[in-house]
Amino acid sequence: MKNIAIIGSGFSSLAAASYLAKSGHLVTIYEKNDTVGGRARQLKRDGFTFDIGPTWYWMPDVFERFFADFNKKPSDYYTLQKLNPAYQVYFNPGDYITIEDTLDKICLAFEKEEQGSSAKLRNFMNQALDNYEIAIKDLVYRPGISPLELVTPVTAKKLGQFFSTISKEVRKEFKNPRLIAIMEFPVLFLGAKPSNTPAFYSFMNYADFGLGTFHPKNGMYSVIKAMKSLAEELGVTIKVNENVERIVVQDKKATGIISNGVSIPADIVLSGADYHHTETLLEPMYRQYSESYWEKKTFAPSSLLFYVGFKKKLEHVAHHTLFFDVDFEEHAKAIYDEPAWPEKPLFYASFPSKTDANIAPEGTEAGIFLIPLAPGLTDIPELREEYFEMIIERFEKLTTQEVKNYIIFKESFCLNDFVSDYNSYKGNAYGLANTLMQTAFLRPKLKSKKVGNLFFTGQLTVPGPGVPPSLISGKLAAGLIEKDI
Repeated sequence: MKNIAIIGSGFSSLAAASYLAKSGHLVTIYEKNDTVGGRARQLKRDGFTFDIGPTWYWMPDVFERFFADFNKKPSDYYTLQKLNPAYQVYFNPGDYITIEDTLDKICLAFEKEEQGSSAKLRNFMNQALDNYEIAIKDLVYRPGISPLELVTPVTAKKLGQFFSTISKEVRKEFKNPRLIAIMEFPVLFLGAKPSNTPAFYSFMNYADFGLGTFHPKNGMYSVIKAMKSLAEELGVTIKVNENVERIVVQDKKATGIISNGVSIPADIVLSGADYHHTETLLEPMYRQYSESYWEKKTFAPSSLLFYVGFKKKLEHVAHHTLFFDVDFEEHAKAIYDEPAWPEKPLFYASFPSKTDANIAPEGTEAGIFLIPLAPGLTDIPELREEYFEMIIERFEKLTTQEVKNYIIFKESFCLNDFVSDYNSYKGNAYGLANTLMQTAFLRPKLKSKKVGNLFFTGQLTVPGPGVPPSLISGKLAAGLIEKDI
């Protein structure tokens, strides 16, 4: 039995803690903030409940696989509802496409937009399903140690898809710009432009159209509460308001941490905190990656988020609603190519109270608005307010309703908050993008090359950004620790 200290309490840390505790180790989690969950926290105000972080529940099979490893089911802890519609996409005032809950219904929506597109969609989805079977059931559960992990008889046949892009493959099949936008949308969860994302990642389209979009009752934080309960059932100790200031190294091995000025011994240290930040807790000689390394990496976007309480029910919007009424390429350029506050941003809105009566008082609506931004931008209150006015004005025009005068309150969260609350590198929200040169073994390693008994997990290492990958990352890190022991 080893004494294991885990830094941070996000999805990956909670997952790793459960696996390690199941193996009989003494596991303690040290969380900087006053609640568990890392970036998946909640905001409660005036009877409204908002998920501060993730709001999409995709890939239910990954959650099922995680809980099954402990002879449990998600339903032992929370209730899931499949959304119909899954989401809506606005292009012009009163003009939107609805993505429903089955592929047959989605095919009908595509056919209305572009004759013959439903057959093309089915062919594309067959390929996407094939990729999903390979990726999610096999490849992403490999620890990113060697390039040989990617070499199998099945992946050899897929080699061309690693050198083509989602953008190219979608445009081979579809000509309608609205359908192209919808087909490219799922890979945005991977943190890179579709033109820089390998075509193999079309498995995200299967996650979208094939498996569907779900809502855990009371919000995504229900999943965090479930994982916390599981971890504690297995014997994990969770300590909040514990700010880890240093990782102690002796004879090139991690021997503990210093939290809130107190030295705490440990046989093994695992960090689920921001990878770049974690390495600043080490002396420079023990850091694997230089500042120039991080500077050259392609980071997934940050976000400007607003949490808004409305004193009426909103019309013409779904639980998840996307606003693609402006040029995606221009916004993407402002994120990835020439970082700047975008002139005309795309944005996303979530209204969980459309589905869940527990989220907001009767007769009201809870709204979450998100604008993707480049990491590292200047973040000041005046800019936040300017962009809120911009998107609310567009929201009113696109959904043909007045909402601004019905706002009870609003709170914002942006780059400075990602830095202060999560020690996030440049205020990024989602970690490292999944580009070709940042896939699998090319990502920062789960195990330190310079310090023994030091491991990492989470969105900056394998397999990548997103909630399901974070669960997998925790399992991979725990597996490497077991192997090392």
